[in-house]
Amino acid sequence: MDLATLIGMLGAIGFIVMAMVIGSAGDPGMFGDLVSVLIVLGGSIFVVLSKFPLAGFLGAGKAAVKAFVFKIESPEELIEKAVQLGDSARKGGFLALEEAEIPNAFMQKGINMLVDGHDADVVRATLQKDIALTEKRHENAIAVFKSLGDVAPAMGMIGTLIGLVAMLSNMDDPKAIGPAMAVALLTTLYGAFIANVIAIPLADKLAIRNQQEKLNNMLILDAVLGIQDGQNPKVIEGILRNYLAQGRREVAGEAA
Repeated sequence: MDLATLIGMLGAIGFIVMAMVIGSAGDPGMFGDLVSVLIVLGGSIFVVLSKFPLAGFLGAGKAAVKAFVFKIESPEELIEKAVQLGDSARKGGFLALEEAEIPNAFMQKGINMLVDGHDADVVRATLQKDIALTEKRHENAIAVFKSLGDVAPAMGMIGTLIGLVAMLSNMDDPKAIGPAMAVALLTTLYGAFIANVIAIPLADKLAIRNQQEKLNNMLILDAVLGIQDGQNPKVIEGILRNYLAQGRREVAGEAA
């Protein structure tokens, strides 16, 4: 569970609701309007759907879970595992890796290719293709939420214009002015809320997740190619430490 995403989003929503309660003298119901919800939420979803293939749109919903629940090995853990595998390969050959326990699926795929006897060019091309396709899928989900962040305020503005037209068309009926003005203002509020509290933060967090996973996969690619090349495990470890920040490299070196 990513506490930063959960606490940040719930905290933002909590403070907004608190402001509504205080500003409405304990009656936050005035901030609820079905027409505004239909215009902004329904309109935004369908506009975004029209911009992406159905599979890509639905896939973004599944990817959003990664903003809240995301388990990924640290680079240090991957380096440690790579050194162990490299040592085993030097002592017993690639077949010695066949029964190795490898939690990371991408690393397992690379090691399986070594066990199966594929040459370095095939291993490199296959893993690089996998990295590129994974990144492409993640970028599609990010694009969906960024698009939602762009569309929601625009739909809020459309709702505002609808409310103003309704208000100006009924100036002779004082009772109709209030509801029309509520639609005009609340749609803008809803659009800004969806964009800035939900869509844009999710897009930014998924972009971070994408970079973390890509970095780990590039590290694994170098590790697998180093093992295949028969490099000394210490040499592999030194190469892979370049993926760490300078301070973390020193800590990893002391731990080794």
